[in-house]
Amino acid sequence: MLLIPHRGDDPDETALPGGYRKALAIVRTVDGLVQVRTVGEELGLEVAVRGKLEPLRAKMTKLADRGWLHKQPGGRFTARR
Repeated sequence: MLLIPHRGDDPDETALPGGYRKALAIVRTVDGLVQVRTVGEELGLEVAVRGKLEPLRAKMTKLADRGWLHKQPGGRFTARR
C-alpha cells in the first residue's frame, strides 16, 4: 500500500497523512500559483533557511506526482480541480 495514494475519480483526502492534507489545503486556499515558501510560512516553518523547505518540497512534489496537485514550471504548484 502506498503512503500517498494516487488520486482517483472520487478523491478521498482522508487517505492522505496529516502533513500532506495540510499542504494540500493551503494550496487550495490560494488563488493561482503557490510557491513552497508560501506553504511553509502558513505551516510555521523557518522559511529563511532553504534546507528547512526541502522536506515540504518533496511532499508537494509527491502530491503532484500522484495527481493531487499540478506542478508548474519554475516549481510552483496549483490545486487540481
